[in-house]
Amino acid sequence: MLPKETGCGSGMTCWRRLHEWQAAGVWDRLHRSLLDHLGEADRIDWSRASLDSASVAAPRGGKETGSNPTDRGKQGSKRHLVVDGAGVPLAMKHTAANVHDSQMLEELMDSIAPIRQPRGGPDRPRKRPEKLHADKAYASRRCREALRKRGIKARISRRGIDTSKRLGRHRWVVERTLSWLNR
Repeated sequence: MLPKETGCGSGMTCWRRLHEWQAAGVWDRLHRSLLDHLGEADRIDWSRASLDSASVAAPRGGKETGSNPTDRGKQGSKRHLVVDGAGVPLAMKHTAANVHDSQMLEELMDSIAPIRQPRGGPDRPRKRPEKLHADKAYASRRCREALRKRGIKARISRRGIDTSKRLGRHRWVVERTLSWLNR
């Protein structure tokens, strides 16, 4: 129940407004505005970014759902997220749960909006981190080449070679942010 004394109205009204604002792009504009504010305050850590995804159950199905290979084929979605060095979400995409993580790398990196820089710094907004940390799901030649074309240094675990302990000391920020979103 939502408290009426705070002006929330009925639960149905809140649900309807949430969907209206979503359709109008209010949340995307709010995210952009917050990123610009953080960028102007020099609070975005462009030295490194981390990328990962997490599966989310979707028992009712929907547009961006598919059978989840990690949950006995039940319907689900995936959140693909790239964060800065401090865990600030730079971009997020949703797909069906059966879409492989590596297929979303280029689209996700290209969806990082240009973010304003501090006054006195470079005039052009920035949208590329220096390095990108990712797990073995992104360990393909195609992913590494896509990052190289964008001028981003790949820090991706290699299958059968790297342990997750060494590279995980920078990737934990994306894991933490994904866990906050899944609460």
